[in-house]
Amino acid sequence: MKAAVLFLSATMVAALCPDAAAEEAGKAAPALSLDLNDAQPSDKGCRLTFVVTNELGADLSRAGFEIALFNEAGVVDRLTVLEFQNLPAGKTKVTRFDLAGVDCTRVSRVLVNSATECTGSAIDPTACMRALKTSARAGIAFGV
Repeated sequence: MKAAVLFLSATMVAALCPDAAAEEAGKAAPALSLDLNDAQPSDKGCRLTFVVTNELGADLSRAGFEIALFNEAGVVDRLTVLEFQNLPAGKTKVTRFDLAGVDCTRVSRVLVNSATECTGSAIDPTACMRALKTSARAGIAFGV
């Protein structure tokens, strides 16, 4: 009898209240999406093109990441910092970086080691790494 009452109560509550889990499932988690979109030889070395989308819900006045470049043997060849500058909330931005002395054909992997800068009003300084989502279209492994 108690089980039937509990079941009926739960059923009535579910019928009267929206399903919070379903509501939350429809919402995307805050993210900072970073896509390694292209890697092309340049006059200086290797030009990496990134497409970055700020879905954190607030403007970033500065965003920067330390990245590690791995060679074809899987050995870290270089550590460098890429400064993405300001990233307005809800905006997608394309940014290119020329890495002097780097041969694109020898880069097998790019690793985001850490966020060196993650500032903006109402932005937690750890948000850039915590919410970072990476992808790659350049034929080079890319991630955290």
